[in-house]
Amino acid sequence: MASAARSVSRALRSTPATSAFRPAVRSSRFALPSQGFRAASRRGYASEADAGKKSNTFLWAGLAVAGGAGAYFYLKGGDAGVSSKDFVPTQADYQKVYDAIAKRLADETDYDDGSYGPVLVRLAWHASGTYDKETGTGGSNGATMRFDPESGHGANAGLKTARDFLEPIKAQFPWITYSDLWTLAGSCAIQELGGPVIPWRPGREDRDVSACTPDGRLPDASKDQRHIRDVFYRMGFNDQEMVALIGAHALGRAHTDRSGFDGPWDFSPTVFSNEFFRLLVDEKWQQKKWSGPTQFTDKTTQTLMMLPTDIALVKDKEFKKHVDRYAKDNDVFFKEFTDVYVKLLELGVPFTSKAEDRYVFKTSE
Repeated sequence: MASAARSVSRALRSTPATSAFRPAVRSSRFALPSQGFRAASRRGYASEADAGKKSNTFLWAGLAVAGGAGAYFYLKGGDAGVSSKDFVPTQADYQKVYDAIAKRLADETDYDDGSYGPVLVRLAWHASGTYDKETGTGGSNGATMRFDPESGHGANAGLKTARDFLEPIKAQFPWITYSDLWTLAGSCAIQELGGPVIPWRPGREDRDVSACTPDGRLPDASKDQRHIRDVFYRMGFNDQEMVALIGAHALGRAHTDRSGFDGPWDFSPTVFSNEFFRLLVDEKWQQKKWSGPTQFTDKTTQTLMMLPTDIALVKDKEFKKHVDRYAKDNDVFFKEFTDVYVKLLELGVPFTSKAEDRYVFKTSE
């Protein structure tokens, strides 16, 4: 998967913007049969009622039992004197979690454009982007999107799909917190889809419903550059970091049943690259004529989409100078995105480890 995505990413840099192809994202590294922790992939949106909840009870119960039993022997190691509380996972243990996520990404390809990777990146982003530097609340520490009302916030619509996708991994490795799992999954997805290596460290603790953040902390795609700065300044980011983070729009697409918007940002929504910025600069964008909210489409093919907040990046001169830099140099984008994405995932987390102790995970082949 990762090697295929990297090949496509390289090809994008020398391919005309109107080229429309879909990369294959299978990995030879994960050619072995599933080990019993695969759940039937399904689509689920946060706005949906719990349809099918009863029918899935036994499935998730089985996963929990299987995962719990495996974890018992994994943690105990045959020694009755060792408990899960005594277990201190190492980088090798987290690599196993990474590998399990990457394998599931390679196996489950019936979502959107062929990968759950983009929605995992969005989950990690939205779980982290609620941070408020003034109050010290929000952020990835806590994984409070598991609970109402935060799970039902408009900006989190559709992320139940990502949370459900990771449940078999949580069952397989019950010692990892949801907070660490979600952020590790986002980092894994970026690497597996051809993006840069994302250094990561554990240390997040899950919290209860009392720690849920109020609605309105995440960006509203219908707004302008003033709104972008209000939201990102609250987290502690500068203009350059804001633009780099929004570059994650290289992945995935918008859905009318979630945000109201519709369409992909570029022609290869399962490959992480600087194509989002190249298109912003090189393509002619016009307002889409439709009954939905204001969004923009490319004049050439009228198949792509940009949000008002995306167009704001080229209208604002301070933002645009960074858009231009990233459009011209994928390596610069990768470097600066890595730095700010790591920062995003760590906002408000009371780590006991040092920044230099972050783990670098091996990407699948």
